[in-house]
Amino acid sequence: MTGASRSARPPGGARVRTVAYATGGGERRGPVTMGQANMIRCMLRDEPEHINIHDVWPVPAGTTEDAAVEALRTLAVRHEALRTTFPHAAGSAPREQVVATGGTFTVTVLDHEDLPEDPAGYADALARGARAERFRLDRDFPLRVRLVARSGAPAFAAVAASHAVTDVGALAVLREEWLGLLAGETLPPPDSLTPLALAAEEAAPAGLRRSAASLRHWERIIRTEPQAMFAEPGAEGTDVPTPRLTLRSRRAARALARVAERTGGMPATVLLTAWCALVAHRADQPVCVAAVPTSNRYHPRLARSVNTLSQDALLSLDVRVPSFDALLKKAWGAALNAYRHSQFDAVALWEMIGETTRERGSRFARDVVFNDVSTLPPTVAAVTSAAGPDPADEDATAGLDLRWGPGQVLPTRVLTFVHAIEPELHLAAWLDPALFAPAEAEAFLTGLVRLLEAAAEDDVPLASLTRVTGVGPVDRGPDWHRVDGSWTSPPLVARALSEALRGLPVHVTAGPPGPDGGPAEDGGRSEDGGLTAYVAAGDRTLTPAAAHTALMDALPGRPGVLAPRRYVIVHRPPAEADRTSAWLRQQILREGTGRDRDVT
Repeated sequence: MTGASRSARPPGGARVRTVAYATGGGERRGPVTMGQANMIRCMLRDEPEHINIHDVWPVPAGTTEDAAVEALRTLAVRHEALRTTFPHAAGSAPREQVVATGGTFTVTVLDHEDLPEDPAGYADALARGARAERFRLDRDFPLRVRLVARSGAPAFAAVAASHAVTDVGALAVLREEWLGLLAGETLPPPDSLTPLALAAEEAAPAGLRRSAASLRHWERIIRTEPQAMFAEPGAEGTDVPTPRLTLRSRRAARALARVAERTGGMPATVLLTAWCALVAHRADQPVCVAAVPTSNRYHPRLARSVNTLSQDALLSLDVRVPSFDALLKKAWGAALNAYRHSQFDAVALWEMIGETTRERGSRFARDVVFNDVSTLPPTVAAVTSAAGPDPADEDATAGLDLRWGPGQVLPTRVLTFVHAIEPELHLAAWLDPALFAPAEAEAFLTGLVRLLEAAAEDDVPLASLTRVTGVGPVDRGPDWHRVDGSWTSPPLVARALSEALRGLPVHVTAGPPGPDGGPAEDGGRSEDGGLTAYVAAGDRTLTPAAAHTALMDALPGRPGVLAPRRYVIVHRPPAEADRTSAWLRQQILREGTGRDRDVT
């Protein structure tokens, strides 16, 4: 395929090449896919540097600039996703995608007399920086490409991509095909579903049934499991600046392989099991609830799709079993169940989450994410941006190598990317620094390796995880209680509700009162009657429904706050405002759940 291209020289010495492409045929239109709708929702809501993605592609020695640009043109012709835009009215979310038969895109060429000492890291920084500008869904080409050259010879392509049409798997496929084109290969015709074909399948009766089943799976977990895995002191905010910690270890990979051989489990499932066990242990939770993206590439027709298939699989793994081997047996089924329910209508999903959490009195926190991309074609960004040792240097990774890297703002508490499980275990983790000091973060990843090594020798009792891994459960203190499957702090709830009600006096208690009117003898740490809020409204007219609505509006970024099951409105606070028995003696003006018709 050939086409015209021209160069311009903007300020700063870079050159911008405008590349034209044409495919023939006619324009095609259709509804967006579920994955596209999911990512578009995030793109319209989140900051672009948080939702856009990037990669760095190496350029083989001897490649000319024209050849690199021509390979990009071939990819644009080959993949409908790269020719897709989403027309929509201002203020609305797109519901339609349009596949063009021709158009243009630009490539910025940055030519240097000499490259920095870490050229791949420099290219990664360029690609990461390009994520900061929003993609215009209705008109922009979904890739921003900067060719980094030395004396006219391209060395790297720094690529920022729109998440509306690509995900990590799609970028890996594009990178692999780009390198194949530069090597002179003839690519076979694409055999994956196009976005339009996938949208048609999703809209068919079978696709609608799958989506409905996925919603039921999510609703069951969100109604019954912890609202946030890391509901604990220090967990605040919805966007957390977090540094990256990279682990690389051949020692860990060998242990992982031995566990798989001993148990008959798949290595990826063994790693997921160990990770879930340690996360739940550190968070002192009976269940590990985690988002597991990239799962929708398990189908052969989607494995190499250039499209965004990033819909979360929501994993719920109950860790209340005696040993690691018993947990491993449960993990495969739990993961498969999560994967089977990872195609859904994102708008319907979030409507369900909103309704369910309002009834439950919580905010669903996607604060734990485990993304295993080790089965995808390796990406140079995953390898070089880790600032780790050369993967070919076995001495450097034979033990356990931990390296700190740049941070980014994330809407999660613990995010893990698994890049490789052989010949070395290579993963990157972002752990909320308010919960994990640097030494604790390093100890957490070291503990993961220790757990794998112990499980390689024999079954590990889960009661021994602190001794085996060196990682202990969080100490929340006496003010924290487990209510409705979630950890919460009545004093935190009282402060949040008081702030939401513009300073009204509030007292919150957990469970049935004890003999003296205070908390029960067990501190309310077992599942009990829930939270009750006592509010002194004074001369203000206040209903339980108004109190509940005000608190729900204040919940984002406060995972330790759970709405009371009952609101009791009185006129004035008692003299002993810290004692439940004193509030019980006040005249009740109104009481109710706040979720239905109030009792007056």
